Amino acid sequence: MSQPGGPLSQLRRGHEELVLGLLRKHGPLSRGELGRRCGLSRTTLYDILAELVAAGAVVTASRPEAPRGRGRPAETLTLNPEAGQAIGIDFARRGLHVAAVNLAHEIIGSASEPHDADLPWEQRVELAGRLVGSLTGGTLNLGALNAIGVGVVGPVGDPGGDSGGDPGGDSGGDSGGDSGGDSGGDSGGDSGDDPGDGSGDGSGQGTDGAHPAQVLLRERFGVPVLLDNNTRLAALGEAIWGAAAGVRDVLYLRLSHGVGGGLVVGGSLHRGAYGLSGEFGHITVDQDGARCDCGGAGCLETVASIRAVLDAYRAARGPAVHAAGVPELAKAAGEGDAAALAVLDRVGARVGGVLAALCNAIGPSVIVVGGELAETGTALTGPIERALRAHVMPVSRHRVSLRRATLGEVAGALGGIALVLHESPLLSRYPAGPDLPEEPR
Repeated sequence: MSQPGGPLSQLRRGHEELVLGLLRKHGPLSRGELGRRCGLSRTTLYDILAELVAAGAVVTASRPEAPRGRGRPAETLTLNPEAGQAIGIDFARRGLHVAAVNLAHEIIGSASEPHDADLPWEQRVELAGRLVGSLTGGTLNLGALNAIGVGVVGPVGDPGGDSGGDPGGDSGGDSGGDSGGDSGGDSGGDSGDDPGDGSGDGSGQGTDGAHPAQVLLRERFGVPVLLDNNTRLAALGEAIWGAAAGVRDVLYLRLSHGVGGGLVVGGSLHRGAYGLSGEFGHITVDQDGARCDCGGAGCLETVASIRAVLDAYRAARGPAVHAAGVPELAKAAGEGDAAALAVLDRVGARVGGVLAALCNAIGPSVIVVGGELAETGTALTGPIERALRAHVMPVSRHRVSLRRATLGEVAGALGGIALVLHESPLLSRYPAGPDLPEEPR
């Protein structure tokens, strides 16, 4: 008998994950179909399936249409939707977003609620617990996953692990989520008036070096908490379920209270050596420009964040639009307001120039733009695309595709779920969470 955690146990877990991964990807399959796809011996496969059925992770069913001729309808196996849920939580700067899926990858539901940027972590986690309860009927069943995936604002030193995070000192290009009904969320490096990561209570890291969200969620739910930067998780969500599903080379940009993004390179989510990949908001676009919260000057975030764009619009229109927000700006642009269109044209030109430089360096086939500012529509994405086409290398000019994000404000929470499932090829080079099996190579 193999020892728990020993080589044979790890091999068996790898086989189980292989079978579960095939059922996630392809839906109901017969034993024969599973055998052809997984490459395991008949004896090994049947042993694995027997254990998964006994554990309730897999159920059997008959195909609705039996083949012609004699014999019983072919029996199929599928993931048991009732076996448990995977939960993702996005702790945005000014809002909280939660999503839940069952093990068949069917979205059970999602929920969002805005809050003040200085809301203490204890209250944020309490709110998260209420939202999770509303999605799961008050009974959270994580099944064999036994973990929760969480996105936070700021750099994360150990993505995918049950430690790390940098709740103090937001670097700027990270997502959050202003859940005021706009899609895209809040990219962490707010050039507004929120200090640090918006945690409000100044708690910094926990006593064990973990992010306060991890500490409090572990206490509440009693399971490991896998944590990463929430803009990077939003990129992961869009690359798995959203606008760039199935694309191997993706550049994701979020334009919100801050500016940030994520990269999928060669089919893998890229995080960089120190968890700083995707800090596109801190690319310099004007060396004589305004000071940025990161300590630099003239960063893209100083001209393309929500605050910067609205300040420019208010300056152009005067006191009459002092209280204008992104919805009002979008409405004005849609109605042909010259000031709104001019502001968005200038911002789009800056953003498109940065995207062109990134394209020349990285070579994505798809660029996904999200965040509240993307809700201004073609008034912004049009200038972005024109600048992109003008400055990208000619060979890429008509090949790279610019798309609007489709998952809205729950993209980061869905990315957190992907982190827990750890079954996507996008995570093949990602650190596995504690006590979670790595995906079989």
